[in-house]
Amino acid sequence: MKLLLDQGLPRSTVSQLSKTGIEAVHVGEIGMAGAEDAEILAFAEKHSRVVVTLDADFHTLMARSGGAGPSVIRVRIEGLRAAGLADLLKDVLEICEEDLEKGAMVSVTEKAVRVRRLPLVR
Repeated sequence: MKLLLDQGLPRSTVSQLSKTGIEAVHVGEIGMAGAEDAEILAFAEKHSRVVVTLDADFHTLMARSGGAGPSVIRVRIEGLRAAGLADLLKDVLEICEEDLEKGAMVSVTEKAVRVRRLPLVR
């Protein structure tokens, strides 16, 4: 599974993830540091990447779009350093891999991981 880390997350997380065999890229490494959220989602969908973010706007955009992807992981834990974030993401991917492959919005707190499959149906 390939990840796209949003602005606000440590760039060095990419190298930490690669040590565990997880392919990741940071938006700052691909010239998208100032990109709009919709542009980041479009890039992730085109390149089959899961967006990892601190920003609730990504879940809002996915809910409103009615789309089935890309998947988004929202980390709701502030102050994580690269190694801690990499460990957290490794665990989340193990728990949610099947859902993320099919299209999901995942929200991660210190106490829980919540998964909502895409597209959202009313």
